[in-house]
Amino acid sequence: MDFSELEAIDGLRWAWNSWASSPVEAARMVIPLGLLCTPLMPLNDVPLLPYDPLLCNSCHAVLNPYCRIDYHARLWICPFCHHRSTFPPSYASITEDNLPAELFPTYSTVEYHLNRSSASIAASSASRFSSHQQMMQGAGIPGFVFVVDTCVATEDLQHLKNEILHVFSQLPESAVVGLISFGDMVTVHDLSYNYCSRAVVIHGQRELSSTQVQDLLQISPRQLRQFGKAAVHHQGFLLPMSECEFNFTTALEELRPNSFPVLPDHRPCRATGAAIAVATGLLEGCLPNAGARIMVFVGGPTTIGPGIVVDADLGKNIRTHQDLVNGNASYYRTSCKFYKQLAQRLVAAGLVLDVFACSLDQVGTAEMKPAVESSGGLMMLAETFDSDQFKKCLQRLFACDKQGHLKMNFNATIDIITTKEVKICGALGPCSSLQKKATSVSEHEIGIGGTRAWKMSTLTNKTCLAFFFEVSSQQSVKIQPGTAFFIQFLTQYQHGNGQVRLRVTTTARRWVDGTQLQELAAGFDQEAAAAIMARLAVHKSESEEIHEILRWLDRMLIRFASTFGDYIKDDPTSFRFSSNFSLYPQFMYHLRRSQFLQVFNNTPDETAFFRLMLNREAVVGSLIMIQPTLFAYSFEGPPVPVLLDVSSISADCILLFDSYFYVLVHYGSTIAQWRKLGYQNDPSHENFKKLLEAPLQDAEVLLAERMPVPKFIECDQHGSQARFLLAKLNPSVTHNTNQYGNNSEVIFTDDVSLQVFVEHLQKLAVQA
Repeated sequence: MDFSELEAIDGLRWAWNSWASSPVEAARMVIPLGLLCTPLMPLNDVPLLPYDPLLCNSCHAVLNPYCRIDYHARLWICPFCHHRSTFPPSYASITEDNLPAELFPTYSTVEYHLNRSSASIAASSASRFSSHQQMMQGAGIPGFVFVVDTCVATEDLQHLKNEILHVFSQLPESAVVGLISFGDMVTVHDLSYNYCSRAVVIHGQRELSSTQVQDLLQISPRQLRQFGKAAVHHQGFLLPMSECEFNFTTALEELRPNSFPVLPDHRPCRATGAAIAVATGLLEGCLPNAGARIMVFVGGPTTIGPGIVVDADLGKNIRTHQDLVNGNASYYRTSCKFYKQLAQRLVAAGLVLDVFACSLDQVGTAEMKPAVESSGGLMMLAETFDSDQFKKCLQRLFACDKQGHLKMNFNATIDIITTKEVKICGALGPCSSLQKKATSVSEHEIGIGGTRAWKMSTLTNKTCLAFFFEVSSQQSVKIQPGTAFFIQFLTQYQHGNGQVRLRVTTTARRWVDGTQLQELAAGFDQEAAAAIMARLAVHKSESEEIHEILRWLDRMLIRFASTFGDYIKDDPTSFRFSSNFSLYPQFMYHLRRSQFLQVFNNTPDETAFFRLMLNREAVVGSLIMIQPTLFAYSFEGPPVPVLLDVSSISADCILLFDSYFYVLVHYGSTIAQWRKLGYQNDPSHENFKKLLEAPLQDAEVLLAERMPVPKFIECDQHGSQARFLLAKLNPSVTHNTNQYGNNSEVIFTDDVSLQVFVEHLQKLAVQA
């Protein structure tokens, strides 16, 4: 079964597409009952309905194709609670041959344009959306506060200013903008004063609350409760682009590198945390819940004030993973606590924190991760503000659709409704809990649990969340195998054009007898299961040691193989996996060796970035991160996928390697030699020229469709940059083996190969 085809229908990938009908049997399935949901995935033929949804009077589920309809009595029966609800007069003409779109069998996903406001649903179901009534008060007015680090070189600062001006010119005129610069001081620029440059300067060592920031900026909450021109001009720090284009451009162009003297053998005094806190307080006072982004451009580590990463003295080294393990990172816990508190403020106000870190050194994104992830913001690591990676990433963030609206959605919530046999355990992804209790919420929490509703400050069409469920153990009536259960996802968000929309996805799956392993196995999606297990492993890494997580993964895999493998007891050579399970062990092998769990040679900043990206990617992207793809190009024909193994390296072929975070073109030694000799410039070697161009063209396609933009690397066999490829390959040939010839590539490692790993798994799985 091609589960990706099912995903194209409703944006869901289930680890198990059939569930065991009892809690005990479900526990024996080993892999959790979870699914990956991409709420706004572009689907084929999703209708946009210009009216509000019809809700069940009891459980507040939305009318869907699984409802039973009594056309004569004008009633519909909810598949979740079996309550009977009457159709309103607007549905008077409903018949079997005249159905509204939400009842079409092919429309398991529909989208509503809420005509009144976000409170339109609250009016129909006050108990369900009452906590959201104030969430969209400023809907339709996107805000952008550019927070610029001036502790960078003059040339780098100029490149940054040029890129900000480029995207600024593409903003809609109604967009509200602000400018904050920082070094040792935080400068909030007044964009309404036309006679000279005017700003409020705040010392970077101060940790200010929202109220203190608003007092310093003289922002009156009473005047700004309703956003209007009078209030805007009164404070001047946030203005519509149409009213401050000249002043914003002038203020940005006048920025100069921080003038505070840097002592010899010291780092610049950089107050990144204070600048972010000031930007948050400004938006909390001026644009609460309107949909706004705080875009931080930072070129080095925070050295003063809240969120500090390292002392300014270069004699003090920036923290490493070993320092975090040993407790030698003196500022780490305090800074993480600061950003976790900031994350709560960002989510409560519907604000997004984006961090563009362009530096050869760490800047502190490991500490910032809670705030970026909770708000759904973008994190990007690059070397300079002049890099193509940074430029393309910033430009794509401000991309517009065919109607000219920014491809940004703000203030999203997702609510889950289930049948009584299914309990909600929690979620993993860029979201935060709305603390909405219900009978469908399980006491067993996984990730962000204890609720059936979550909030996301922003949501893209690629943002993916993982949800976890369990079979209820409190049912007095046994679940009958063969019957169906239902789950409904309600995603409400502010579209880039200012509209408030509600996307409703209703899905059904089947209960099976848990003792019938073949029936369960038929519905197993090994790709989705690997992505879900990876998220769980990353979630555990926040509170557990890496070696404990590796042991947990091993135990789970052994139990899984023992349960679903076909073997003769105590005979490892008899072990077999069906095709539905055959790839899962190698996914786990590569996950164990991945950058998510093996932090050697990675900085804490890089590890935080890798884990943040995994926690929001869908199945395909997650699998590329776990087990990268490898294609070989040669004179023998078109490119072909090859094993992620050292044996795939050949002197006379080119490899295209994609690990999601970087795309690498690897030239075999013979190809590299010909290229250096310039054979591609000889008209008689046209085929060689085309061979060199093919992987580069395919690499461009990969770079063009991904956000943030991966790093692109070209390298030759035995070159220093080839280490990025060798680190990911299965070490089937190492310095300890005798299976290689003179022309074979060798990996110098003590890691076990995939073959040894699988043999050991089979041995343990068949034991009593």
